[in-house]
Amino acid sequence: MTDHSSWESILASILKEFGCQTGTIHQSNAEKNLNLVCQIGVPDSLLDKISLITFGKGIAGVAAESRQPVELCNLQLDLGGVAKSNARQTGVSGSIAVPIFTIENDQVIGTLGIGKYAPYEFTAAEKLRLADHAQKLAKLFAHKHA
Repeated sequence: MTDHSSWESILASILKEFGCQTGTIHQSNAEKNLNLVCQIGVPDSLLDKISLITFGKGIAGVAAESRQPVELCNLQLDLGGVAKSNARQTGVSGSIAVPIFTIENDQVIGTLGIGKYAPYEFTAAEKLRLADHAQKLAKLFAHKHA
């Protein structure tokens, strides 16, 4: 169930639930980098920039390093000191990335990021739902390596 089309299907479902137009799922490696598992809505011109992200760099990398959700209400106006300037090329305004933890919840094994074209501040309830989706992804990561 974890081939590329399955990951895309899962991500598409999450995007639909949150009314988002773009999304990414990254998985971490031993070198503290995030490898792109799948994406929806990211311009082709940015794929090389998001295919490998270092912990601490960009929205996904900061979420992974800090072990906390990272949100920008309007990426087009304010990079929040986190996002890279080329992130504006996505056309996304409201965005959030959450870490994906191992099932034991002690190690970051990836990130889940979603975004809307309109400025948007995600509610506490939405952040909890997104974290729930991240937990489900952790189980799929574990199954993939079993």
